[in-house]
Amino acid sequence: MLFDLRGRGKRRTIQAIYLFLAILLGGGLIFFGIGGGGGGGGLLNAVGQGGGGSSTNVFQSEVTAARKRVTAAPKDAAAWAALANAQYEVAASGDGYDASTESFTAKGKAGLSQARTSWNKYLSLNPKTPDADLANEMVRAFEPAQLNLPSDAVNAQEIVVSQNETSPDAYATLAVLAYLASQSRKGDLAAAKAVSLEPKTSQATLKTQLATDKTQAQAEVAAEAKQASGVGTTATLPGS
Repeated sequence: MLFDLRGRGKRRTIQAIYLFLAILLGGGLIFFGIGGGGGGGGLLNAVGQGGGGSSTNVFQSEVTAARKRVTAAPKDAAAWAALANAQYEVAASGDGYDASTESFTAKGKAGLSQARTSWNKYLSLNPKTPDADLANEMVRAFEPAQLNLPSDAVNAQEIVVSQNETSPDAYATLAVLAYLASQSRKGDLAAAKAVSLEPKTSQATLKTQLATDKTQAQAEVAAEAKQASGVGTTATLPGS
């Protein structure tokens, strides 16, 4: 059998490989679920499960109800969390999510932007224990293939980590996100923590994988910066 996944260390090695392959495939970052928090599965595994118009209608009703709550009590953190969650669910259902490409459509991304606004409002109210399940959803929303907000993804994943402090997977996800956000120091600390929490028999494997992830993430960031600056492009003169 090509991949014998019965051993825990082997499973995590395959997970790490799939994680970074997904990150680099055309900039389409699709995490498969390391990082725990709430819901498990891939970062986009839970997206689009409802799919139909009926589920979208249900979520839209939840958005309407949550909006009424925040209007009545604008400093109610729980109400803003409910609104952000409902907005995310609307974005991830119906024609907001394309299951064939495992990505949000333009309409879905617009919904994610609304969820981000509500999420930021929620955080501004300094909830005593931020909602890790909601944070996990926002990590998905902020990935490069969606809203492409790596720093926001790091902040959300730190909330996930704060409530999963013994999970090497949660720290490994934070490390990769930090590298993508050009936060190398934070990434190195998270990577070291992930390795320290990993069973000794697979620590070396995880350490090597995270070092590879760092190198690839830095190359990806450098390539995007180069493209954004126009370095290496050739201008075409009119009439040529």
